[in-house]
Amino acid sequence: MKGQKSTRTSLNSIVKAMGLVFGDIGTSPIYTLTVIFFLTPPTPDNIEGILSLIFWTLIILVTLEYTFLAMSLSSRGEGGIIVLKELLTRSLKSGRKAALITFLGYIGISLLMGDGVITPAISILSAVEGLELIPGIGHLHGNVIIIITIVITIALFSIQSKGTDKVAASFGPIMVVWFLTLFISGLFSIVNRPEVLISISPHKAIEFFMNNGFAGFFVLSEVILCATGGEALYADMGHLGRKPIKKAWYFVFVALVVNYFGQGAFAFEQGGKTNLLFGMIKSQAEFLYIPFLILTLFATIIASQAMISAIFSLVYQGIRIHIMPLLKVKYTSYKLKSQIYINSVNWGLLVAVIIMILVFRASENLAAAYGFAVTATMTISAIFIAWIFQRQKKYLKMFLTIIVFFVDIIFLLAVFDKVPHGGYASIIVAAIPFIIIMIWVKGGNAMRKSFRPLPLDTFLVGYNQIYNLKNNIKGTAIFFTKDLYIVPPYMVHCIIRTGIIYEHNISVSIKTTDEPFGIKKVFAPDIDDGLSGLEIQAGYMEVLDLPKLFKEEEIHAKAIFYGIEDIYAKKLSFKIYSFIKKITPNFVQFYALPYNKLHGVVTRLDI
Repeated sequence: MKGQKSTRTSLNSIVKAMGLVFGDIGTSPIYTLTVIFFLTPPTPDNIEGILSLIFWTLIILVTLEYTFLAMSLSSRGEGGIIVLKELLTRSLKSGRKAALITFLGYIGISLLMGDGVITPAISILSAVEGLELIPGIGHLHGNVIIIITIVITIALFSIQSKGTDKVAASFGPIMVVWFLTLFISGLFSIVNRPEVLISISPHKAIEFFMNNGFAGFFVLSEVILCATGGEALYADMGHLGRKPIKKAWYFVFVALVVNYFGQGAFAFEQGGKTNLLFGMIKSQAEFLYIPFLILTLFATIIASQAMISAIFSLVYQGIRIHIMPLLKVKYTSYKLKSQIYINSVNWGLLVAVIIMILVFRASENLAAAYGFAVTATMTISAIFIAWIFQRQKKYLKMFLTIIVFFVDIIFLLAVFDKVPHGGYASIIVAAIPFIIIMIWVKGGNAMRKSFRPLPLDTFLVGYNQIYNLKNNIKGTAIFFTKDLYIVPPYMVHCIIRTGIIYEHNISVSIKTTDEPFGIKKVFAPDIDDGLSGLEIQAGYMEVLDLPKLFKEEEIHAKAIFYGIEDIYAKKLSFKIYSFIKKITPNFVQFYALPYNKLHGVVTRLDI
C-alpha cells in the first residue's frame, strides 16, 4: 500500500509539473516552425536541417543545461538565476569577481522580466490567429485578432488578484491533454513521411549550415524559440521538486520532438505558407479543429499564467535581497507560498503586454523580439553554473557546462541579428527593471554610508540614565533596527532626546539569509535593564508574518517605532532613488504591521 501511495503521489506531482512548469516551452510548437519557414524556404534539405537543429537545441540547451547540470545545483531544493547568483556570491565572498557575478545576476533577472512581457503576448496572439482556419470564417481583419487578443489578456491579468490556487489544479490535466494531442498529431504526420526521422542525426544540421552559409547561421535566432521556457525547469524546482520535473520533461520532450517532426513532414507536402500546427491538425481531422483551437487557447493562457506567477516570485525575491523597492504584496494562498500577487507589477505587465501586441500585431513579428532575453539568460546561467562547478572541483560537469556555454554564445551571436528587427523591444523592457535595480542598490549603499548609528555601549550610557529615573511608560515598545548592536539615529532621537522610554523595550532586527527558506529567531534577552533584542533570520523567499511571529513569542507591543528617512539628494540618480522610495510602500506597509500601534520617527539623510 505504501509503494502504491508513493507512485500515485509521484504521478500527481508529474501532472502538476506539466501545468506549472512546461506551459511556455510546451506552446512553442504553435509558432516556432511557422516563423522559421516564413523566413527560410521549406525545401526538403532545409526542413531536415532545421528539424535536426531543433532536436539538438532541446538536447543541449534544455536537457543538458537545465535538467542535468543546473538541477544538480540548488539551495534547499530551490533553483533559478537568483539562487545561482547567491550560491556563487557566497563562495566568492567579496571583491571584483563577486561584483561581476552580482552585475551579471542583475542583467539576468532583468532579462527574465523582459521575457515575462513577450511570453503572454506571443502565446495568446498565436493562438487567436488560429481562428482564421476555422471552416467558414475566412480571412479575419488584423484589428479583430488584436482586439480579441487584448480582451483575453486583460481578462487574464484581471483575475490575478483573486489568486490562481483553485484553478491551478486544472492546469496539469489540461497540459497533459495538450502534450498528448501534440504527440498524436505529430505521429500521424510522421507515418506519412517517416524519412523525416533522419533529422535526428546531427549530420543534417551540419549540412544545413554548409548549404546555407551565413544565412543559415542566423536561422538559429528563430530555432531558439523551441527552447523558450527551458529555464522554468530549474526556476520552479523548489515548488515541485527535482524528480517530478525531470520525469515530466522526458514525456514533454518526446511530445515536442514528435510534433516538430510531424510539422516538418506536413511542410514537405504543404510548404510554409500557413501556420503548420493548425494546418496539420485541420488536414488530419477538420471536425476536431475547433476543440483543438480551444485547447490551444487554454494552453497559451496557462503558459502566460506560469510566466506572470514567475515574475511575481522573482520581484518578491528581489525585494527580500534588497535589490528592488518594497512593493505591496498580497498572499493569495495559505497552501502555496509561491502564490503571491503584486498589484503594481501586475498592471505594469499588462500595459507592457498590450503595447507589445499593438506594436508588433502578429506572432511572426513578435518572434523577432522573442528569444534575445531567453538566450542571454541561458548564457549567464551557463557562466554561473560552470563557475560553481569549478569552485566545487566538479571538473567533468564544469567541462560539460563550458561546452553548453559555447553553444549558448553561438545562439546569442545569431540572436543579435534580431535586435534591429524587434529584439530591441526585449532590451527596452529589460532596461526598466535593470535601471531600477541599479538605482535602488546604489541609493541604498549611499544611505547606509550617510546613516550615523551609535555603537550600543555609547547608547546604553544615556539609556540607563533615563531608564533609572523610573518615569517609564507601562507596557512594551518595539524598535526596528538593522543590527541589534548598532543603534539607529531614530532610536537615539526617540529615547535619548525626547525621553520616550517604556518598561520593556525590544530591538527587532530582520536579517535575510543566503538560503531561500527557513526562519530562525535569535534572542538577546538581557542587553540591559528593560532592553532586549530579537533577531529574525529569514530566507529570501520566506513570507514573513511579523504580527504572527510576535504573537508566537508572546510579545504584546503597546507601541511600535520605526525610522523614516527624509532624503536630501544632490545627484540625479539619488533623486530618482528618493522619488521611488516616496511612491513605494514603506517598511510597515510591506510587513502589514498594525497601524494603531505605529509611530514613525523622521531622520534627515544627505546622500
